[in-house]
Amino acid sequence: MPREHASIDVQGTTIDLFNDGTNNSDFISLTGIAKYKSSDAPADLIKNWLRNRSTLEFLGIWEQMNNSNFNNKLFTQILSEAGANSFIMSPKKWITLTQATGITSQPGRYGGTYAHSDIAFEFASWISPEFRLYLIKDYQQLKRSSESHFNLDWTLNRALSKANYLLHTDAIRETLIPQKLTSQEVKFTYANEADRLNIALFGVTASEWRTAHPDSKGNIRDNATIEQLLVLTNLENLNAQMILDKVSNEVRTKKLNDIARHQLQTFIQNKTTTENIRRIEKNK
Repeated sequence: MPREHASIDVQGTTIDLFNDGTNNSDFISLTGIAKYKSSDAPADLIKNWLRNRSTLEFLGIWEQMNNSNFNNKLFTQILSEAGANSFIMSPKKWITLTQATGITSQPGRYGGTYAHSDIAFEFASWISPEFRLYLIKDYQQLKRSSESHFNLDWTLNRALSKANYLLHTDAIRETLIPQKLTSQEVKFTYANEADRLNIALFGVTASEWRTAHPDSKGNIRDNATIEQLLVLTNLENLNAQMILDKVSNEVRTKKLNDIARHQLQTFIQNKTTTENIRRIEKNK
C-alpha cells in the first residue's frame, strides 16, 4: 500500500506527515516541528533533544512496546552513556544502533526526520507545550477531514455538535463518566497499554466494545467524544511517565481510572474548553 502524504499548518509552520501504508501509523515531521523554534538549524535541535536521557528513556519504552526487533542490549549501553558531555546522538545513529522504527529519515520532496505521532507529540512538547496542543488539534482535524487520506471518517464539527448535545442531556452526562473500576478489574493483566487506557477511560477493552457494537464504524476511540479524546491524551502522557517511574500495573490502572473520572467530570461541569475549540474552528 503506497504512503499517503499531507501537510498541516500549525501557527504558521508547515508540518509534513505521512501514513506508512502498512499498519496505519502516522509519522510527523520532526524537522518541521523543529523549524517552529529554529528555522535555520532544525537538525541540530533534534540532536539536542536526542541527547537527553529522559528522551532516550521514552524512545526506548516506545520501541519495547511497539518493535519486537528493537536492540535492547545496545539501548542499555546508550542509556549508560547519556548525560556525558561527550555524548552525541542523531536520528541516523539511533536508528542504526537500535533498529528503531519509531523514528525514520526520508529523502526527496518530503525529506527530513519523521517520527511516529506518539514520539512527535513528545518532541513538540519539548519544543513548546503550547505548540504541541495546536499540533494535536490540527492533526486531529486532518484525521477527521472527509477529504483527507488520513480520515477517521467523522469530522470535527460533527464531533463537536455531538459533544454539545451530550453536555445538555442529563441522562448521557452520567454515562459519559466511566464507572470506578472494581478491584478485579484493577488487578487484571491487560494485553497491551492501549487496553489499559481503554478500560480506565471507557470501562471496556477494544474487543469488548467491538462485540457490543458490531454495526458501528471505526473503533472505540473513533467513536469517542471530544471530552474523552482530550482526557485520553492526558492519560497517555501520564501512563508513559508512570511506566518510566516503574509504577506497578495495578497502581497505574487505578490511578488512570481515577484521573479519567475526575477530568471528565470537570469537562462536563465547565463547557468552556469545548466552546473554545468551536470558536477556533469557526474563525479558521
